Amino acid sequence: MKNFLDDDFLLESETAKKLYHDYASAMPIIDYHCHLPPDEIADNKTFANISRIWLNGDHYKWRAMRANGVNEAFVTGNASDREKFQKWAETVPYTLRNPLYHWTHLELQRYFGITDVLSPATADRIYDECSEKLSSPEYSVRSLLKKFKVEVVGTTDDPLDNLAHHQKIKQDDFGVKVLPSFRPDKAMNPDNVETLNAYIDQLTGVTGTTITTLDDYLDALKNRHDYFAANGSKLSDHGLDHIYAADYTDAEIVTIFKKIRGSEGLSTDENMKFRSALLHQFALWDHEKGWVQQYHVGALRNNNTRGLATLGPDTGWDSIGDFTHGKALSKFLDRLDTDNKLAKTIIYNSNPVNNSLFAAMTGNFNDGSVAGKIQFGSGWWFMDQKQGMIDQLNALSNIGLLSRLVGMLTDSRSFMSFPRHEYFRRILCNLLATDIENGELPNDIKWTGKIVQDICYNNAREYFGFYDSN
Repeated sequence: MKNFLDDDFLLESETAKKLYHDYASAMPIIDYHCHLPPDEIADNKTFANISRIWLNGDHYKWRAMRANGVNEAFVTGNASDREKFQKWAETVPYTLRNPLYHWTHLELQRYFGITDVLSPATADRIYDECSEKLSSPEYSVRSLLKKFKVEVVGTTDDPLDNLAHHQKIKQDDFGVKVLPSFRPDKAMNPDNVETLNAYIDQLTGVTGTTITTLDDYLDALKNRHDYFAANGSKLSDHGLDHIYAADYTDAEIVTIFKKIRGSEGLSTDENMKFRSALLHQFALWDHEKGWVQQYHVGALRNNNTRGLATLGPDTGWDSIGDFTHGKALSKFLDRLDTDNKLAKTIIYNSNPVNNSLFAAMTGNFNDGSVAGKIQFGSGWWFMDQKQGMIDQLNALSNIGLLSRLVGMLTDSRSFMSFPRHEYFRRILCNLLATDIENGELPNDIKWTGKIVQDICYNNAREYFGFYDSN
C-alpha cells in the first residue's frame, strides 16, 4: 500500500516516476489564464490568515461546504475567519474522491510543509501554523509566485480596466510577467439593454469619446484593444455558453445598435446577431495583433436564482451545460479562416461528452503556419480534476497531437492553486508511462521526456510570444 501524497503520488510505475521526477517536476510555470487579482500582486499583498488566502472567493470550496450542510454564515457570511476554516476542516473528510481532497492536501504540503490530514482534530493547529507563516514576507503573493517558479501570469481583464496595477507590476520588475487578457464579455451581451447601455456609457468616459453609432462603439472598443496591446497583452478570452455564429448584415447590426442605444429590447434573433457580429470583430482584431484568442464554452451559469440574487455571479451556482456546439463552432472558425484571419485559438470544453467533438473541430483549421495553431485546451472548470484531465488528454491524443498541447493553467482566483500544475504533470507522466509499460509506446525515455517538458512549458513559451519584446 502506498502512502497518501508521497513523492510518487499518482505515479504508478518506475517509468512514470522517472518521467515526472527527471523531466516534468522542475519545469517553470506559465500560467497563461487565471483570475488572480492584479491589485494584490501590485501591492505584494500578505494575508492575515489561511482563510483569507484559501477560502475567500473559492467557490469550489463553497459548493462543497454547502453540500455538506454548512450554513452560509460560515461560507460567505459574517462568521470569523477561524470559524470558517473550522467548517472547511469539518467538510474536508467528506470530500473523499473529490479533487478538493487532493488539492487541499497538496497545497498544505507544498505551501506550508504540512503533511497532516485536515480534519476537525487538526484544524486549530493547522490554522495557527499556516497563519503565522503567512504573516512573513516569504508568503507575500510575489514571493509565492517565485516560490513556484511562475514565469508568466495571464490575468483576465475587462476592456474598461485602466491596467494601472499591471503597469506598476511591470515597473517594479520583480521577475514575473503579469500580463492582461482582453475579456469583452460584457461589451457584447445585450440580454439587459439597460446594463449594456450603462457599460457603453462607462466606455465613453474611459475613452473620452461620444458613442452614438455602431462605428463609434467599435472605434471605442478598438481603442481599448489597442491599449491592452500597448500594455503587454497577448491574449483575449471569452466566457460563453456557446460560440455565436448567426448570419447577419452590417446594416442589421447598425439598426440593432440603434435599438440598444434607444433602450429598446431585442428579439432573440437580434440578440444572437449582435453577439455574433461583435465576436467576429474581436477575432479580427486578435488576428491583426498576432494574439491568441481563448474561448471557454459550455458552462451553464447562474442556475440558482436565489443564490445569485444574494451573492452575485461566480459564487458557486454554475454547472456543466448541454449546449450544441458543432455547427456554430465550425461556422465561426471557418468564417475567419476563409479570409485567412483566424488567429491562434484555444477552445476549452466544460462537458466531457463533447471532448471528441472539440478535439476533431480544432484539427479542421490547423494550416501548417504554426505548430498547434488551433488548440483543444486543457481540462477546464468541472474537468480540471483527475478523470477530466485524463479524458481531455485521451481525446486529444486520439484525434490530434497531444505533443503540441500548451499545457495546464490554473483558471483560479487563488494564489494557492499552483499545485494544479503539478497535479496535471503527474497525471500526464503516468498516462504516457502506462503506454510505455504496456508496449504501446517505445521505451524511449529521452524522447518522451522531451515531449513531457514541451507540454509542461516549452510549447507555451513558444506559442504565446510572452518573451517577445513588448
